Amino acid sequence: MEQDYQQFCMADPSFYDAMHSEQTAGESFATASRTLPDGWTISDQDDWLVVDPAQRQDIPQQGWKIHASATVDNAERVLGAVWDYCVPRGISFKFLRSLTALTARVSKYAPRGYSGKLVTIYPENDTACETILLELGRLLDGEPSPYILSDLRWGAGPLYVRYGAFANRYTVDDRGEVVEAIEDPDGTLVPDRRDPVFRPPAWATLPDFLAPHLAARNAVTTTELPYQIERVLHFSNGGGIYLARDTRTDEQVVLKEGRPHAGLDAWKHDAVQRLGREYDTLRALAGIPGIPRVHDLFWLGEHRFLAMEYIDGDVLGKAVVSRYPLIDPTATPERYADFTEWAVRIHEQVTRTIEQVHERGIVYGDLHLFNIIVRPDDTIALLDFEVTSEVDEVSRPGLGNPGFAAPSSARGFDIDRYSLACLRLALFLPMTTLLGLHRLKARHFAEIIAGHFPISRSFLDRGVNVIVPPDTPAAPDPRTDPADWTEVRDQLARAVLASATPHREDRLFPGDPRQFAVGGLGLAHGAAGVLYALDVTGAGRYPEHERWLLRGAANPPSGSRLGLYDGLHGVAFALDHLGHRQPALDLVEVCLAEDWEQLGPDLFGGLSGVGLNLLELADATGETGLRTAGLRAAELVAARLEPLPEPDPDEPRPISGGGQPRAGLLRGCAGQAMLLLRAHDLTGERELLDRAALALRHDLRRCVVRDSGTLEVDEGWRTMPYLDGGSVGIGMVLDAYLARDPDGPFTDQFTEAAAGAWRAAQSTMYILPGLFTGRAGILFYLAGRAATGEPLDRQVRNLAWHALPYGGGMAFPGDGLLRLSMDLATGTAGVLLALGAALHDRPVRLPGLGLKSPAPTGAGL
Repeated sequence: MEQDYQQFCMADPSFYDAMHSEQTAGESFATASRTLPDGWTISDQDDWLVVDPAQRQDIPQQGWKIHASATVDNAERVLGAVWDYCVPRGISFKFLRSLTALTARVSKYAPRGYSGKLVTIYPENDTACETILLELGRLLDGEPSPYILSDLRWGAGPLYVRYGAFANRYTVDDRGEVVEAIEDPDGTLVPDRRDPVFRPPAWATLPDFLAPHLAARNAVTTTELPYQIERVLHFSNGGGIYLARDTRTDEQVVLKEGRPHAGLDAWKHDAVQRLGREYDTLRALAGIPGIPRVHDLFWLGEHRFLAMEYIDGDVLGKAVVSRYPLIDPTATPERYADFTEWAVRIHEQVTRTIEQVHERGIVYGDLHLFNIIVRPDDTIALLDFEVTSEVDEVSRPGLGNPGFAAPSSARGFDIDRYSLACLRLALFLPMTTLLGLHRLKARHFAEIIAGHFPISRSFLDRGVNVIVPPDTPAAPDPRTDPADWTEVRDQLARAVLASATPHREDRLFPGDPRQFAVGGLGLAHGAAGVLYALDVTGAGRYPEHERWLLRGAANPPSGSRLGLYDGLHGVAFALDHLGHRQPALDLVEVCLAEDWEQLGPDLFGGLSGVGLNLLELADATGETGLRTAGLRAAELVAARLEPLPEPDPDEPRPISGGGQPRAGLLRGCAGQAMLLLRAHDLTGERELLDRAALALRHDLRRCVVRDSGTLEVDEGWRTMPYLDGGSVGIGMVLDAYLARDPDGPFTDQFTEAAAGAWRAAQSTMYILPGLFTGRAGILFYLAGRAATGEPLDRQVRNLAWHALPYGGGMAFPGDGLLRLSMDLATGTAGVLLALGAALHDRPVRLPGLGLKSPAPTGAGL
């Protein structure tokens, strides 16, 4: 389950949405309707309501702030007590607007760092902080609450303390990301870290009145347990899963942690309740092959732990990927046959195990690819028995994977039989998450599988007929045929336009949840990208929607990003493309008045994207000031490139992300090389070409060549071929470089790498459809290389694998595959743009990537 996406699935069944209004978050707390004294204000701030006293001027910009946590049962009571305490005393505070918003924050898949926060209180100084904790703490003493992991708990009540920002300020972190900020003693803005651990800034002195509470927190240790924790296997908001060793027997075990009042499921059961259910179930199922042995159930402090047998192996989702022939363009028919035989054996084993579970009267309830372990000998075991139930219980599982969860009409053993049906498809096409949006897609999946694997139709039909009963009316499979470009374009445009919400101020088109962090104006996730894609592909201009964008650009929200894909430069690009040049230039002037030189170097939100946009606008307008600023951006990017380190055989090979610099077009050095090449085209300076080569070599250090000969970016736990952070994005820039320096010192290295990127674009299967991280980006890369024939046509046709009906047209899911998206980066607009790049009769390009870069001879075409 995608933790960061699940919380955005609660407000709407079709699209990701945030609980920023009563419409999406449900009825507000009754406390929110109370009358305030004259001069006081209550205002919206995302899913919070901010309560400020009249003309208060003494609120600092940062300091020790207080959080009140609550359960779904006592939230109104805790909030009312905070209101009654703070308002008469003139203390500023904010609170989550509704019980639904709180529930989202304490659900199993909520981010752990801020889970549990109901109220934030802003003391004017440390003395006031202590007074509030003492007085309000007495009023709330004994109220149960989920522990806020980023904070220090005050006593045994629901109050918690953390040093952090009071006002919205931002800075750029080490990765070039715009993040919330606090000020260090030198006056420099630094990231306001909100990790799920109490860790104040090194220079923030802990007040004496908090010292006993820190000591109490530190007094709870694992030293007295008969288990030694070796490493973390997984975290969720409900608690951690750890690999440990039983010091009495030297046996490896798994410790599962349950946090009280946290990790709620659909029935409001917390992780502690589910852990108790799992312990009872494992005891009841003891002796069944594939069921882990249970050892112990115990408390450590306020958290409950389950000790159980450790099963060595890979989760089935990983085991499938490691064998999966559809992602290997060199896979032979023999390999497809071997995979098919293996997958059928796995399904037979899982079915036998589930049948034995049923024989003991228990419904497993949560079967999916990541709750099944495949041992090294290819035998299987089941994991995670938190939502099991007796067969005669009327309730359904409170948690479930949307690609395997049975419809609401299913009861008892039929819940597991539905999941087994989905598993028949998921083993061969692991995209069943889409069935949560459109169950009829199962029929299309079966056709796709039968067309690629030597599997009997009866095996597939036994699953499809459970997911979609045979008497369900048929619907035509979606098509993205290269010969039907204008029809496909019109279907995509209809879906996009049907989704528009011009009455909303936060976003015009639904997209990835990141639009709620960076705003709904920009190119990647906002209106600018959608309107640009519609126009550049010939799908039309829409004045009402352009007016929405113009209104937002004229008064951008506080804290708006400046970058090309995440911010205002991208809005300016789209406005200029749509013929609104003066508003575009006005917006660029706003950006240049900010401290833009401190941005990170990347193309997505940093200097490389800003520089490319400035140089393009300078070409269009002839304004030398824009050209000067664009070249200044290139100068800064070039100066910040570090020399390549000397190879060290004792050091692990660098990866992308995971605390290390990221590789790729949009956030890595390849995007920086793109700006340097553009600056070289303008100035002719050889040094800029050399710095572009250095940037590309930095990214190539973080790539690997797979056995199939494909070049992919190595992220440590996976390798990526995609446009934004994968190898084809790097390949685009390699092609552009080789077109400018075909006989340079790195020609052989770059030509070989470009050929590997080309091979990465030949796979039959890509798990996501989107432009930045999916098949559409692969198609865009191929189109940029002037590819024709089967390599390009296959990617065009196979986009239909993800296509779903919406609004009388055809739409695509976003990242996570849990909801539809219409944005450029992850959704339908990006698919439209990629198809336009391949099929439209006029050039279609991505903003900032307009370099003429013919594919060099011998690079894989």
